[in-house]
Amino acid sequence: MAVIYSDSQIACLMRETKRLPPNWQTKLHQFRQKRGHKEAEISVSGEAGNEFFIIIRQNSINPLDFSVVLAVRVPKTNQLFRLRRYNGKSHEHTNLIEGKTFYDFHIHCASERYQRLGTREDAYAEPTSRFDNYYTALQCLFADAAFVSSPRGQGELSEEVERDEHGKD
Repeated sequence: MAVIYSDSQIACLMRETKRLPPNWQTKLHQFRQKRGHKEAEISVSGEAGNEFFIIIRQNSINPLDFSVVLAVRVPKTNQLFRLRRYNGKSHEHTNLIEGKTFYDFHIHCASERYQRLGTREDAYAEPTSRFDNYYTALQCLFADAAFVSSPRGQGELSEEVERDEHGKD
């Protein structure tokens, strides 16, 4: 990727308030079938004018093989920069700089040093016990990245995801 974001720019993008559209639940459940997995995404505007994307990928066979991604469009390009990626417990991960390998649910975080190494911007990851499926990973993303509901009188984001998870809208 041509652009390199500093750690402070990444932190600023994570703190930027992101207002979910009124129909975000419906859109994030309109999965498209792809080779071996299903995928859904929505675009979300940030208060500073950035365009963010939530992308959910779920393996068609293994429920532990999923990713919930927060990306931002690089200004004046069609490129997406992955800020966070919440992955399932379906594969081993190794942090190249630290040399640490683990097999667990994990959160990938964009970092300046991994970009400068020439790897993916979000190659660094940390194991977590905060989620165990893509629904709860989505709740973590909302909590970590300053998402707010649309002003239409609904409850908190965690309540909305919980209702949706159990099929109650």
